[in-house]
This record gives sequence, structure tokens and C-alpha cells, in this order.
Amino acid sequence: MINRPTLSADNSGNQQSRENNWATLVSLLPYLWPAGRNDLRVRVAISVVMLVVAKLVTLWVPFLFKQSIDALSSPQGQAVAVPVVLIVAYGVARSLMQGLAQVRDGIFAKVGQHALRSVALVTFRHMHALSLRFHLERRTGGLSRVIDRGTKGVDFLLRFTLFNIAPTILEIVLIQWVMIQYFNIWFAIANLVMIVIYVTFTFSVTEWRTRFYRDMLEQDTQANTKAIDSLLNFETVKYFGNEDHEAERFDRSMKRYEFAAVKSQTSLAFLNFGQATIIAAGLVAVMLLGAQGIADGTMTIGDYVMINAFLVQLYVPLNLLGMVYREVKQSLMDMERMFSLLDVPAEIRDAPDATDLAVATGEVRFENVHFGYDPNREILKGISFTVPGGRTVAIVGPSGAGKSTISRLLYRFYDVTEGRILIDGQDVRKVRQKSLRAAIGMVPQDTVLFNDTIAYNIRYGRPGASDAEVEHAADLAQVGKFIKSLPDGFQAMVGERGLKLSGGEKQRVAIARTILKNPPILLLDEATSALDSHTERDIQDALREVSRNRTTLVIAHRLSTVVDADEILVLEAGQIVERGRHHDLIASGGSYAALWNRQQEAAAAREKLRQMQEMEEDRTEAIGAAQ
Repeated sequence: MINRPTLSADNSGNQQSRENNWATLVSLLPYLWPAGRNDLRVRVAISVVMLVVAKLVTLWVPFLFKQSIDALSSPQGQAVAVPVVLIVAYGVARSLMQGLAQVRDGIFAKVGQHALRSVALVTFRHMHALSLRFHLERRTGGLSRVIDRGTKGVDFLLRFTLFNIAPTILEIVLIQWVMIQYFNIWFAIANLVMIVIYVTFTFSVTEWRTRFYRDMLEQDTQANTKAIDSLLNFETVKYFGNEDHEAERFDRSMKRYEFAAVKSQTSLAFLNFGQATIIAAGLVAVMLLGAQGIADGTMTIGDYVMINAFLVQLYVPLNLLGMVYREVKQSLMDMERMFSLLDVPAEIRDAPDATDLAVATGEVRFENVHFGYDPNREILKGISFTVPGGRTVAIVGPSGAGKSTISRLLYRFYDVTEGRILIDGQDVRKVRQKSLRAAIGMVPQDTVLFNDTIAYNIRYGRPGASDAEVEHAADLAQVGKFIKSLPDGFQAMVGERGLKLSGGEKQRVAIARTILKNPPILLLDEATSALDSHTERDIQDALREVSRNRTTLVIAHRLSTVVDADEILVLEAGQIVERGRHHDLIASGGSYAALWNRQQEAAAAREKLRQMQEMEEDRTEAIGAAQ
């Protein structure tokens, strides 16, 4: 698990920002030396050794350059063999310097990718551990962009902290030692002054630029959110002809992003120009000292060239250090946003002493259950009922009565605010969520499928199921014949959210998925709401067969689907106002009977309208035939 920093809501505080940055860097250290992974630790050790060797070779290269220049400029320079050997050695050293760096990166790649994978997995698991409340409020496009940038930032920080920042500091120390050892203190002082000015300028300007980059990230996230949201609702956009509206909405976000990006790029140009000016000034100062040394006779041409080579070799990583610091700051901001997601607590957690749910008969009991999504608005007001093992209980009532809330509480997407829910006498808050949800099969009102094959979506109920079991579940759900009629059969793709299938086909695939899961408890939330009357009757027969000897809780709007239930609960305004069997409730003449009569009248009106339309079509055809 990641040791995450506590993030301040006030991102403008530089002190707090620096503390967060250091905390984030410290949290990455375990990924440089992963516990229990000796193979990765060996890779890190080899990479560090190669880094040091590469820097020593880098330090040796200017000496070879100096010796070859001195050999060529000496009176004995006519003996070509010596400078040729030195020049070849110079070339070999430079090649070795680059080769060691590339091999080092190749060896370390597995460490960086393992860290990226680990952080991505922690984030992915945490997203699934968060409550339904969080996911109902999220913005998918922006969320995916934040996670993507954050995980990539981990890999960048690991590689560049170890292989760019640390070696650059080492190289600065070594070159300063060479300046003092082979020349004089003034060379080292001039070089050090340039480095201090360069680092100070880079850090201060980068801190100033941070607000521009933050704004650019925010606008990028907003634009991506709007794009994903619009594409996910493609059909709705088309229904209302709002393509231009969506394009203008997206363009407004991109315009804000453009403005922020321009500020970020122009400030970057200022930073780069300032860095180049400081480096040029430092190079001129040191080279003037070298020129003075040649004039005084204390230095050779080779020494002059060696100093220049050292400075060029230093300025390359130093200039890279400026870029790395900018990228590190940006990666830290990306990770900060991702870690802020990881700091969102899971609303529903397993109790420390939680045990697995043990299902015997599968009896479900609600005892004086109170619940509200908002503390100021209670949805369920003291609900009590029992679904005996192997029996079917239906919950009916008008929209907003709290029917679907009951299914969410049974699945423990939320915890009750008062009362308790029991399965075979076990409080659902005291069992592990995984075992609780494994015991319940759900067919929701709004079926959303994965953008994969039909077989994958059915097998999702039990990933290890065989092809024969998948086909059998499809047949029970009255969808097998349809699937086999498709060119690709069970391998047909269903499209984004299952949009290639009709509402009824999606619902039947969802029913097949639940049948394959084979749970002891069934929860049917408007399971046939998207089906026509004929298909509904077929699937009702299948569901009746599947629910036999299983505890079944049916949430229904269409009363015709629950007439055979062992008990029907009528819910109004979060309270049970009636309960009993279908015929008894009809006879009592209460709310259920009134609702039944309204639905029957509506069904009769629809049937009459259908018959009239058929008669009109027949009459039109007869007139056409007579003519």
C-alpha cells in the first residue's frame, strides 16, 4: 500500500506544496527497492553500478581529448600513432559512455514498469472500493485522465530521480574536484557560481510557472470530461440534433485550455532563454580564465580544450536537470491529483472482525430499516419484512417510493442509518462484502453491458464457466436462439454499453448472466421492464423456473409480473402500507387494487389502440388491392 501524503485543500501555499512534494517523493522510495522482489533489487543495484561507471568514463573522456590535442600540438606531433590511439580511445570512451547509459535504462525498465503497474493497480482497486455515492457523482472522462497522468508520473519520477538528478549532482562534484586538482580554485568558483545562479533561476521560475501548468491540467481534464460525456450519450445528442451545441461546448473548454497552454509555453520559452543565457555567461567566464592561463604559460591548448569539454559535458545534464525539474514538478502535480483520489475514504468497509456469509436457507430480513441519501431527507422510514428461504416476495409502489433503495441496501452499497438487514440471522454489516455479493444474483432495471462479446458478458456471472454452461444460461433466458442467429454467434460484440442490442436483448443477456452465477438469493429490480408482453411472458416462465427453491426479492412496477409472489409489499413514501397475496390485496380494495385497476385500464387501452391500428392497416391494404 502507498504511504500517501495528506493533501492540503489550499494548493497555493508554497510551504505546504513543498511538504507535499517531499512526502510524495518519499512515498515512491519503496518502489526503488521493492520488498520481496530480489530480482528487481538486483536490477536496481546493477543499474546504480553502471551509472557510476558511466560517470567515471564521462570524466575520463575530456582527459583523452586533452592528451590527443597536446600530442598533435607538440613538436613530436609528427608521430601520428600516438594521437591516433588517443583519438580512437576517445571515440571508444564516448561510445562506452552512451552504451552503458542505454544498457542501464534497459535493465531498470522492469523496475519502473513494475512500479507503474503497482500504483495503477492500487488506484484501480481503490476506485472499485469507493462507495456508489462517489461513482454517481464522478466524471468519468476527467477521472480517467487524472489516473493516466498520475501513473505515468510515477515511472518518470523513479527513472529521472535515480538516473538524472543524482548522477548530475555526482558529476558536478567530480568536475569541481578536477578543476581544483588540475587548475586552480577560481575555475571551480566560477563554475560553482554559474551552477548556483542556474539552479536558483530554474527553481524559482519553475515555481512561478506551476500555476500556469495547474490551470492547463484543469482545463484539459474539463475538456476530456465533456468529450467523453458527449460520446457516451451519442444517441441523446442525435435525438435532439445538438451536435453543434456539443461542439461549441467542447470548443469553449478547448479555448480555455488553449489560453492556459499558451501561457505555459511562453513562460517555458522565458525559462529556456534564461537558462541558456546563464550557461553561456558561465562558459565565457571559465573560458576567459583558461585563455588567461594559456597567455601566462600555465596551461596548454589541451588543457583549454579539456576545460571546454568538461563544461559542455556538465551543461548537457545541467540543462537536462532544468528540464527534469520542470517535469518532476509536473509529475508531482499529476500524482498529487491521483493521490487525492486515493485519499478519498471508502464509505463502506468490512468490519475488522468480519466473517464470510454462511447461507443456509437464504432468509432475508429487514428490521426497522431507516435510510436516506441525504441526512435531511429520509427515504425509508422503518421498513420491516421477511423473505423466507426459498420464497418470493415482491415490492411494488409508485416511482420514488424507495423500491430500488432496498436493493442497494441489501447489496450494501450503502449502510442503513437505523435498524439492520439480516441474511440467515447474520447482519450484512458484519460479513465480508465479497461473500455477501457472491450470494446474491442481481438483474437490474437499467442493464449496461461491457463493450465485449456476448459470451464475455454472460460469462461475467461466473468467469470460469464453460461454453456449454454459457449457452445453457442463454437458453434459459430466452436469448440463445437469437444469439445463434447472429453471424458471429456468442462472439458478437455488443458495442459501448451494449448499444448494438435492443433493450429486451440486453435485459435477457443480463438475466442469463445472473442465471449462470447460480446464487442462493435472487434480486430482480424491474427485470422485465424493457421487454414486450410476449417476451415478458416467456422470460417470466424462465425466471419462475430459476427462482424455484431460491429466495427471491422482486422489485416491480408492472403488477402483472408479481401476481404469483408469496407476498406482495406495497411501498409508499418509504413505508409499507399494504402486504399480502395478490388476490387478497385486490379484495381489500386499497392502494394495490387501485394501482392494479389503473394498469389494467391502461393495458386495455393499449390493446384497443393496437387492434384499431391493425384494422386500419387491413382496410388500407384492401383498398389498394381493389384499385
